Amino acid sequence: MNYSPTLVLNSDFRPLSYFPLSLWSWQETIKAVFLKRVNILSEYEYVIHSPSYQIRLPSVISLKQYVRQAQAPAFTRFNVFLRDSFSCQYCNLKFPAQQLTFDHVLPRSLGGRTTWGNVVTACQKCNYKKGNKVLNLSGLSLRLKPEQPSTWLLQQNGRAFPPNFLHQSWRDYLYWDTELEK
Repeated sequence: MNYSPTLVLNSDFRPLSYFPLSLWSWQETIKAVFLKRVNILSEYEYVIHSPSYQIRLPSVISLKQYVRQAQAPAFTRFNVFLRDSFSCQYCNLKFPAQQLTFDHVLPRSLGGRTTWGNVVTACQKCNYKKGNKVLNLSGLSLRLKPEQPSTWLLQQNGRAFPPNFLHQSWRDYLYWDTELEK
């Protein structure tokens, strides 16, 4: 049962977040059900028992009250990587997060600031090659101009990185608005 998380959807039936996927433990889920804060949309085959009650463990729930998403995402290393789809913005290759760094397009030593518009995802090789140089002297070029992403963009990018565990009952709720045929 400890490996039976519940997919949490907002009241509009969209996940609260895609990366990381909005999941609750079975304990959090049962508490929310008893407090009548959620609707049960799908269930596991497991049953939770108490001395006077039993309930099938929910696999998908939706919140009864809509939770507004933040307008501007936090500036974090992870969100920079997510904005750039875990791709080096110089060589355009994808890497696992632990093999990525972030690079100041205009180096800090030359007045560059740590902002959405000056920080990009870089692999270690490209970051070392660029070093403390301005872009046009480094021999590298940017794939995309860095800018502050919207929460929507981060959500869309996060959908490309599904979690290791996807229960069958979640699939309709995670991909209900994706194109079925091309």
